[in-house]
Amino acid sequence: MTATTLAGVAGHARRNPDGLVAAAFLSFLATAGIFYVNIMPALVSGLISGLGFSQREAGFVGSANLYGAAFGALTIVLLIARVAWRKTSIALLAALVTLDAISMAVHAPWVMIPLRALHGFVGGMLVGVAFSVIARTKSPDRVFGVLLFVQFGLGGLGVMTLPRLVPVFGTGMLFVALIAFSAVTLAMLPFLGPYPPRPAAAASAASRATASTPRFALALLAIFLFQASNMGLFAYILELGRAAGLPRDFISTSVGAATWVGVAGCLLVIVIATRYGRTLPLAIGLAATLIGIWALNYSGNRLVFVLANCATGITWSLVMPYLLGLASVFDRTGRAAALGGFASKMGLASGPLLGALILRGDNFGLLINLSCVGIIACAAAALAPARAVDRAPPATG
Repeated sequence: MTATTLAGVAGHARRNPDGLVAAAFLSFLATAGIFYVNIMPALVSGLISGLGFSQREAGFVGSANLYGAAFGALTIVLLIARVAWRKTSIALLAALVTLDAISMAVHAPWVMIPLRALHGFVGGMLVGVAFSVIARTKSPDRVFGVLLFVQFGLGGLGVMTLPRLVPVFGTGMLFVALIAFSAVTLAMLPFLGPYPPRPAAAASAASRATASTPRFALALLAIFLFQASNMGLFAYILELGRAAGLPRDFISTSVGAATWVGVAGCLLVIVIATRYGRTLPLAIGLAATLIGIWALNYSGNRLVFVLANCATGITWSLVMPYLLGLASVFDRTGRAAALGGFASKMGLASGPLLGALILRGDNFGLLINLSCVGIIACAAAALAPARAVDRAPPATG
């Protein structure tokens, strides 16, 4: 691709701030702060095999990164109306690059844990900023679908390649990948539109009709439960496969390929958006997630392991855009979306923490079953606010 073509693509993002190119650039911005989530299995496995961390220590590193992100996302909610999102994003991306570079020189768990918590805090603020901007677009659900497309596509590549590179080049390769992603995102920022906050008068009819604190709380709870249930397993999926007796190369290739297959879910969201509402796709997606997670009890069977990972990958990228879009409906200025990001990070952090606390050797069955319970609870929380939004009058302003 020539420089002229690249300039044309970038210019399209500025001319059409609600187009797919702009959505892709916004997706990179929303991913840069937490790209480590998408390579979490490689990160956990790399810390164990490359630096000699225990399962618990590696799990605590992942959780610290994510809890930091959760509180960073919560902090930015208080500031979102008073900061210039583009300048803030540049400063936060520069800080992320610095912290990842420092992480390359750290080899002790007691140093790595607080350092990655700080990295998570900065990254969480960046994600909160990005989510608030996405909420100002015409179709947040579609943009969140593109976001999951970017995360799953690049995450699959990372999971497939990084576990093979760590034994050769060291654990620093994990942080090099994060630095590269932040650098690419920095290059995209100048080409995004202004995305000013929408005035209160421009709130959609759905937002006014569903202005209910209990419903919004249920939407946030659903996001938390879904992320915790999925990430609690995903963070340890490579170790689960090894415990089931599967070869290392087969596991990393299968998980990476399944992550790519998972892109089908967010592509569906991009195509149909909310044409059929949110209740139906959420119900179907959560039911399929439950089946896929339960099937991991039989991971010793290679076909079951692959199919279960493919199923949960597809549903993860299908359900999350609808859940995040559901939260965004309650406030189109961006605060609700940022709070949705906080709930998401808390869930992503709590899953690996739960795994770190309950895993003793190879007892992955308990973790799988707890994840199933979490998905059932997520469905109970999500469907009521989704029905309320679907039944609301169409937007008029």
